[in-house]
Amino acid sequence: MALIDTLESAWYGNGPVPWWAWPLATLYGAAIRLRSGLYRAGWLTSVRLPVPVLVIGNLSVGGTGKTPLTLAVVEALRSRGYSPGVVSRGYGGSQRDPLLLGDTPDPACVGDEPCLIRSSGVPVAVGRNRPAAAQLLLDAGCNVLIADDGLQHYALARDVEICVIDGVRRFGNGRLLPAGPLREPLSRLQRVDLRVCNGGVAADGEYPMQLRGGEVVALCDGQQQSLASFRGQRAHAVAAIGNPQRFFASLRAAGIELIEHAFADHHAFAPADLNFNDDLPVLMTDKDAVKCQRFARPHWWRVPVQADLPTSFHDALAARIAAVSRAPA
Repeated sequence: MALIDTLESAWYGNGPVPWWAWPLATLYGAAIRLRSGLYRAGWLTSVRLPVPVLVIGNLSVGGTGKTPLTLAVVEALRSRGYSPGVVSRGYGGSQRDPLLLGDTPDPACVGDEPCLIRSSGVPVAVGRNRPAAAQLLLDAGCNVLIADDGLQHYALARDVEICVIDGVRRFGNGRLLPAGPLREPLSRLQRVDLRVCNGGVAADGEYPMQLRGGEVVALCDGQQQSLASFRGQRAHAVAAIGNPQRFFASLRAAGIELIEHAFADHHAFAPADLNFNDDLPVLMTDKDAVKCQRFARPHWWRVPVQADLPTSFHDALAARIAAVSRAPA
C-alpha cells in the first residue's frame, strides 16, 4: 500500500514522480503504439459480431464509475426494447475459459463486478477471450452487447465507445503509467463516441453523471432503511474499490462519523478483514458486499448507488445503436 500511496500522491497530488517510473512510462507508451500499429496493419485482428457492441471504459486506472454506468445503460436499453448482455474479463476471478454466469455466481471465480452486474438480472459472460465470451451472450438471445471495462481490449470490435471520467480527479498529472494514471494518452479521448463525467463539473462535450443513494440494505436479511438513519452515528466504512475516498466522502456527507477501512481494488475479503471487535455498523459498497455476503453479520450493510444521467445521453446512445443496427453487414 505504501507504493500505491506514493504513486497516487504523484498522480493526483504534489508528490514527485519516482525516478524509476519515467523510463517505465516510456516503455509502456512504446508498447501501446506498437500494439495499435499491429491492429492497424492487420497483424492483430478484431472480431466483429452481428449485433451492436458498445464498450464502457476509462483512460485512467482506478474507479471512475464504470459499473454503475453499465447498469444504467442496461436498464435504458431494456426500456427501449433491447435485450442487452454484458461481457467482462472477470478481473479478480480465477475463471479463464468463457463462462455464462448463472443466478448465483462465485465472485472468487468470476470476479466481483460481473457478480454485481448479474444480480440486476442481465445476462453476463466472462472470459479472457472476450469474443468467445460474447458468443455465449449471442447464443443466449442478446441483441446488443456491452463490454465492461473494454476500452483498451481491441480483440472485440466495437461500434460505440463510452469513456467515463472522474470529475474530481480528472486525469491527474496526465502521464502514462506508472508515471501517471493513464492507460492510454489523452489524445485517445478524441476517438471515443461519448464522454461521461462522474461527479465534479462536466467539461464541454461531456455528459454529467451523478451517483445517487439514500437507502442501505442489510446483508443478512435484506432489511432496508435510509442512510440518513445513521446520521450522527459512528460506523465502519469498508471499500475495496478503485477510489475509496469517493465512497467515504458520500458517507461523511450524510453526517456519519466514519472509521475508514480502504483495501486494494478487488480485494478478496476474509472474515478477519472485518473483525473490528465492536458492534458498530459496517457500511460497504455493493461491489464489496457480493464478496462478504456468505459470512455476513447482522450489523453489516451495503450502500447501493444508481447512476443518474441526462436523457440526452441515453438518446444519443440509442441513436448510435440504431444507426449501427440499420447499417448493412
